[in-house]
This record gives sequence, C-alpha cells and structure tokens, in this order.
Amino acid sequence: MEKIKAWLLTDRGKDIVTIIIVVLVGLGSFELGRLSKESDSSGIKIEYPNQEANVLSASEKQVVTKFNQLPSVGKTFFASSRGQKYYSIGCTGGKTIKQENRIYFTTAEEAERAGYELSSTCK
Repeated sequence: MEKIKAWLLTDRGKDIVTIIIVVLVGLGSFELGRLSKESDSSGIKIEYPNQEANVLSASEKQVVTKFNQLPSVGKTFFASSRGQKYYSIGCTGGKTIKQENRIYFTTAEEAERAGYELSSTCK
C-alpha cells in the first residue's frame, strides 16, 4: 500500500491518474449521449380534463417557440420596457430580455426618440 501511495505522488503516477480520469469522463459522456438519443420520446403530452390529449413533437415545439419570438412585421429594433438600451433584432446583447418585456421599434430614430440608446454590444 505504501508503494502505491509513493508511486501516485510521483509525476508519472499523477500523469497516469489524470489520463485515466479523462478517459473515464469521456466514456461516461459518450454513454450518456447515447442513452439520450435512444430514448423514445414522442414530445410533450398536454392533457386537459374532459378533452382529447394534444401531443407536440420536438420539431413542432421549435416552430411554435420561434413563431412566438417573432416581432411584428417591419420591426427591426427592440428594447426592454425596464431598460435604457435598444438592440437590433439580430444582436445577441438583447437575448436575455423576456418577450413580455420587449418594446419593438421600426427604426433606430424611433427608439432614440423614445429615450433609448443603442447598446454597445450591437455597434
């Protein structure tokens, strides 16, 4: 037992233990990925009392989510109703703003007239 402890404290022993840990974590991650792909999930099942159940597939959920995130037609800028900065639709700086807190503008001038300033992440 003392020999093993002494060997683990050497540089070579530490390197081998590190390699073993990396390999085991990689194998574990690979297996978890396989397990998640093998699950036979047909989507979210929504049940209502006295009504027929509705089932959304994963692709239908993505379409609904993307549709709900689209602003009104022609609106190219948005801002938070609680903030001071405005963002272009493609800017990643405004991703954290909830949909219900967003205010949409057609032009940058319209946003600036409303008292908003262009976010530095969108410049």
